[in-house]
Amino acid sequence: MKFTVSSSALLGLLSTTGKIISSKNTLPILDYFLLELKNGQLKATASDLETTFVGSIEVDGAKEGMIAAPAKLMLDSLKEFSEQPITVETNDSTWEIKITWKTGEATLPGTSGASYPAVQALGEDKSSISLSSEVLENGISKTIFAAADDELRPVMNGVFVSFESGKVTFVATDAHKLVRYSSTIKDDVAANFILPKKPANLLKGALGKESGDIDVEFDSRNAVFHIGSYTMVCRLIEGNYPNYNAVIPTANPNKVIVDRVELLNGIKRVAVCSNQATNLIKLEIRANKIDLLAQDLDFSVSARESVATAYDGTDITIGFKSTFLIEILQGLETPSVVMELADSTRAGVFKPVSDKAGDDLLMLLMPMMINA
Repeated sequence: MKFTVSSSALLGLLSTTGKIISSKNTLPILDYFLLELKNGQLKATASDLETTFVGSIEVDGAKEGMIAAPAKLMLDSLKEFSEQPITVETNDSTWEIKITWKTGEATLPGTSGASYPAVQALGEDKSSISLSSEVLENGISKTIFAAADDELRPVMNGVFVSFESGKVTFVATDAHKLVRYSSTIKDDVAANFILPKKPANLLKGALGKESGDIDVEFDSRNAVFHIGSYTMVCRLIEGNYPNYNAVIPTANPNKVIVDRVELLNGIKRVAVCSNQATNLIKLEIRANKIDLLAQDLDFSVSARESVATAYDGTDITIGFKSTFLIEILQGLETPSVVMELADSTRAGVFKPVSDKAGDDLLMLLMPMMINA
C-alpha cells in the first residue's frame, strides 16, 4: 500500500476514529487502526468490539492494500507535523510502515489486518430513519448527563431514543434525575432503542462538525449512524426501558419563574457551605423570592442567599442535591426557567420558559428529605 496525503487530513481522520480505542483492550489488534486503500479512498477503522468507528478521506493512492497500524504511534507521530504532504508506504511481507516527508522519514511496526474484527451487519428486521444533525446532537447533549452508571440496571446506562408519530424523544434517567427532550421529524416511524453512553458521547463529538441529515439504521442489537464521511456502528443496550412517563407529575400547581443564571450562580455560592456527604441545599420559596440555604453542622458553616422570582403561590420549602440542581440548570440554557412544584415530597419539574418551536425539553429532579 502506498499513498500521499496531507498530514493534517490524516491526523484529523485518525483522531476522530481513534477516540473509540480503549486503554484496556481485550484483543491486541484493537490497539491498531485498520487502514484500507481502494479507488483513491483511504478508510480508517477503529473498534473496541462494542463500537466501531469508520472514516474515510481521499488520497493520492499509488498502490492499494490493507494494514493494521499502531494507533498511539501513528497519532503521536502525526501530531508533531506541520501542515505538509506526507507519503505512507507499507511492506506487505514485513508489515513495516514507512512515513516520508520533505526533510525526513520514520518507520513504524504494523501488522496484518486480516484478524481485525469485522463490522457487525444489521439483520433483515432493521429500521431506517433520517434525522437532522442538530436534533440528534441536541437530544444526546441535553440528556446524556442524566444517564446512570448502574450495573444492576444496565438499561438505564444509556439514552433511550423513541420514534413515534412524526416525533423523536430522547430520555435519560438515573432514578434521581430525569431528562426528556422531544422534537418533530419528517419520518413517521414507530421504533426505539437504547444507545450506550460511550458511543453517544462519541456521536455528540462527531455531530458538532456536521450539518444536514444523519441516516440512522438499527435492529434489535445494533445501530449504524452515517455522519458525512464517517460511519459509527455500535451495539445497543438490550432490554425494556422503564416507563418514564409514570414518574413525571401531571399536576404541579405551583409554578416559579426565575432567572436561570442568577439562580445557578446563587446555588453555586451557597453550595460551598453544604454538607459534603449530602450536598443538600434548601429552597424556601415565598412571594416573589427564593431563599437558598445550606449548612454543614459538622464544620459550623452555613450560607444563605435570596433570588428574586415571579411567584404568588403557596409557600414551599424543598430540598435538592446541589450538584444535580446545578447540572439541570446548566442543561436548560435559556435565560429564564420555570420550576413546577407540588410540595416538598414530590419531584420538581424544570422547563425552559421559551424554546424552539417543535422542541420540548423537560427535566425532573427528585427532592431530598429536609431534616428538622
